[in-house]
Amino acid sequence: MHVPQGEFRERMTILGDLNAASFVPWIQRHANKLGLSQTFFHSDADRIELEVTGPVELIDMLEMGCSLGPIDVWVDEIQRRVMNDPQPSHLRNS
Repeated sequence: MHVPQGEFRERMTILGDLNAASFVPWIQRHANKLGLSQTFFHSDADRIELEVTGPVELIDMLEMGCSLGPIDVWVDEIQRRVMNDPQPSHLRNS
């Protein structure tokens, strides 16, 4: 998957007491409002896993929104893992 320059692709794992049936569409709406693309890999009552692509500042905003979440979920933890380096190593200044 090609990621535009300056954007990150991150795997986000949300853990807690989650109502996936309502929380997944909530996350999709908020990610779309932020202009982030997302792909969901897993969702159940205690874990939602997705990949998000966009500027890191907007991914941070999505994480903050998810941590506060809608009233019917309780988020215990959000884990993030960068899936790409936004700038190839041969272009970085050492």
